[in-house]
Amino acid sequence: METAQPKTKITISTTIKRHLNEVWHHFTHPESIQQWNHASDNWHCPAAKIELADGGHFCYTMAAKDGSMQFYHEGLFTEVTPRKRLKYETTDGRKVSVYFQETNKHTTVVESFETDSLNPPEVQQQGWQAILDSFKRFMEETTAS
Repeated sequence: METAQPKTKITISTTIKRHLNEVWHHFTHPESIQQWNHASDNWHCPAAKIELADGGHFCYTMAAKDGSMQFYHEGLFTEVTPRKRLKYETTDGRKVSVYFQETNKHTTVVESFETDSLNPPEVQQQGWQAILDSFKRFMEETTAS
């Protein structure tokens, strides 16, 4: 019988050359989430639903562009503090915190998450960081200042 690996907590971050209000908006609105929520160019987010409130549900469809596979990143928000913090628990019981802080017209986004037992922690860190880097690119290259 296999025993579950203990959950590891990983923290990733990025600093974006945009004001906090704009970063918050694009991080929390479905139309924007669909534009940036992918770890590589051969994946995309064809659907995103979000009820941005304590106890609210979210569900993001993550899919390979060639149609070979897809999965859902979903859960319930445990805390929504606009323009400061999001906390949620995924459907498989992992806790995630996202913090936002503006300094000198730049916004730092820091995410801490518990790992799953399916993939090595370093693979998960790389994947989550790639998604956050995609968000930064979206914000700095495609949104108006």
